Amino acid sequence: MLGWALTFLVVALVAAALGFSGIAGAAAGIAQILFLIFLVLFVVALVAGALRGRPPL
Repeated sequence: MLGWALTFLVVALVAAALGFSGIAGAAAGIAQILFLIFLVLFVVALVAGALRGRPPL
């Protein structure tokens, strides 16, 4: 999921450099949403691992 967020970030940067403001805004919004979902899932995985008593890999 982090890979998709980075892909949309790159698409947004390229579109912004070329002047496509609508595409850049949409891609940046998607990248932000995917990154936030990734962060939430990462924190949930850390908490679940801590509750099980297993050390992180």
